[in-house]
Amino acid sequence: MTTRSTRGPRRRTVVALAVVLAVLGVFLVRLVDIQVVNADEHIEDSMEMAFGANQTLYGTRGSIVDETGQTLAGSILQYDCQLDPLLITQIDAQIAGGESTAQPWSAVSSDIAEVLEKSVEDVQKIVGDALAANSESRYAVLADGVSTEQYRELADIGVPYLVCTSHPARTYPDGAVGGNLVGFMSSDGEPLEGLEIAQNQCLTATNGSLSYQQGKDGVTIPGTERQVDAVDGGTLKLTINRDLQWYMTQLIAEQVQDMAAQRGAILVVETATGKIRAAAEYPTLDPNNVEGSAESDRSSQIFRGTFEPGSTFKALTAATVMDAGGQTPTSTVVSSGFETFPNGARVRDAFGHPAYTYTLAGVLMDSSNAGISHFSEKVDDQTRYDYLSRFGIGQGSSVGFQGEASGSLRTPDQWDNQTKYNTSYGQGLTTTMPELAGAYAAIGNDGVRMPLSLVESCTAADGTVVAPELPEPVQVVSAQTAYDTRLMLENVFIQGALSKTLAVDGYRIGGKTGTGEKSDGAGGYKNGVYYTTMVGMAPIEDPEYVVVVTLDEPTKVKSSAANATAFQKAITQVLKTYRVMPTTTTPTLLPKFG
Repeated sequence: MTTRSTRGPRRRTVVALAVVLAVLGVFLVRLVDIQVVNADEHIEDSMEMAFGANQTLYGTRGSIVDETGQTLAGSILQYDCQLDPLLITQIDAQIAGGESTAQPWSAVSSDIAEVLEKSVEDVQKIVGDALAANSESRYAVLADGVSTEQYRELADIGVPYLVCTSHPARTYPDGAVGGNLVGFMSSDGEPLEGLEIAQNQCLTATNGSLSYQQGKDGVTIPGTERQVDAVDGGTLKLTINRDLQWYMTQLIAEQVQDMAAQRGAILVVETATGKIRAAAEYPTLDPNNVEGSAESDRSSQIFRGTFEPGSTFKALTAATVMDAGGQTPTSTVVSSGFETFPNGARVRDAFGHPAYTYTLAGVLMDSSNAGISHFSEKVDDQTRYDYLSRFGIGQGSSVGFQGEASGSLRTPDQWDNQTKYNTSYGQGLTTTMPELAGAYAAIGNDGVRMPLSLVESCTAADGTVVAPELPEPVQVVSAQTAYDTRLMLENVFIQGALSKTLAVDGYRIGGKTGTGEKSDGAGGYKNGVYYTTMVGMAPIEDPEYVVVVTLDEPTKVKSSAANATAFQKAITQVLKTYRVMPTTTTPTLLPKFG
């Protein structure tokens, strides 16, 4: 039987036990909160303590590749290496006290110096200067931009106070091949030019991070690591063919030097798709050595330059008057070498001649300014303007190159009496190489102008493939008009003075030349200097490729004949590269005079 005297101590024991259990419960709940529920938060707080460490995990910038997957721009790993001066002194102290058998800093610094090709004194000075500034320094930069080979040798030394972190660096395996297109990066990894900046959204990587705690000996405390993975940039696939680009780069460099021109370029476009297969120029840029090029040569003048196209525009005028004015290749006008028109405009041919009854084909063959001016009267000014716009003149291109220029085509209400006729043969307006190539590609593609493209796709790190959004194709002229225009362009080549130079064995080709004057910046033209152009396509019966060759101020030959050799070699190489089947049909010879 329980008595009052025995119940008292027992009750107090139970109460005391309950209090203890309650306190332990509170501590347990708090422990679970700290170590489980809010563990990340508390670890982050602890990282701010004296021995916390953070490391950036670099994502790799995406590669730029050609249509076959060959690399034009890529990333390599380099390493930034740091020393822990305090840990060096601690280990040296342990060695001196007989507590460690490790190599002393004097010996290790010699090994490090040999790997980095530095003097031992310089390496030791890094640690000495850090300790002089702070006797407990845990960080001193040993070297940045260390190669993978050097990093492996440093890792083999095996000391705990040497740490190297990797980061990607940009490299351009083919140097100047496509350099003006690809562009380059700054020393701190910022895109500065070309596709590197225009397509930065595709190429850029997202860095991750690694944070952890260290003990006094520099060893990472287990369980404190927190990692956010990096995400690599996407792969940018271009429409460019690397091998063809290389060939065109060598070819235009040779032609510019042979003709003593300021610069030159070659553009190759696939007619059915609008894809740019080569865009080479000289002078060019080696992105591995940006400082080796003048600032004016560090981008692409193919996309940023404008020029007066000269007689290459006669084919566009001819297509217009056939499509909208009822003309044919054998329609005629009477024109002499110098004509004064009813509104007072005066037009002169490159050579003097009496009044000829020119066919439209003949006007293109002789490249008669006066003749094409007469034909331009077959349609009104607004109609000619509308057709030029549909051909893409003054519209820029869909490539989206950084800083890309557009031609200048004024509306008819801004044409004066002279401009009314000058525009028919490529004066009084400007264009660009992509605009001109796109217009001729439309003639080659049964009158349909395809939007030009330089980028095939962007493949993200997760495998997602995104193609660029392009405008809809434009039907500029009818298929019959395009065919008739091609026949005339073929006759320009086979009946002209350059026929032997331009001939390609086994293929029918056609095109047009242009010798444009250059503005003096004061409303007139420079005396005796020209911008020369040659544009053509093959095979003429069903063109697959358009080639444009330009030279800026050639001096050995000042006319567009300066472009002929490079054009013939360029279009020959294109046909070989893409294994275009030889022609099986014969040309139709058109009359020059009616």
